[in-house]
Amino acid sequence: MEGDTLRLGNGGGQIDGKVVQTFQKSFVQVQNILDQNRLLINEINQNHESKIPDNLGRNVGLIKELNNNIRRVVDLYADLSTSFTKSTDIASSEGGDSSGGGGAMKYSDGSKGGHKRNRPA
Repeated sequence: MEGDTLRLGNGGGQIDGKVVQTFQKSFVQVQNILDQNRLLINEINQNHESKIPDNLGRNVGLIKELNNNIRRVVDLYADLSTSFTKSTDIASSEGGDSSGGGGAMKYSDGSKGGHKRNRPA
């Protein structure tokens, strides 16, 4: 993916390929953890359905591992968010984007992506 760039604002700044590769690496880590979680959840469900005391006791450790994995995913996403925000701010300032958009990403439909996510009520 060398040479890939992400344009920001009104065509002002760009994020270079190294940053994109870093994001991809983090997303691969997240996906691997989520795949592991799926396996853990399946094993937890099987142990629960078996109602065998040893299997139920094993679930305690599996659930702790699942919780730790969820924390790792949250931390990875938080790091990604921070890195992306810093990258867009740097790219916008280097690109001389005078739109006042604060480094907001511009989508192909012309809308701007913000730092906040709208949540349904």
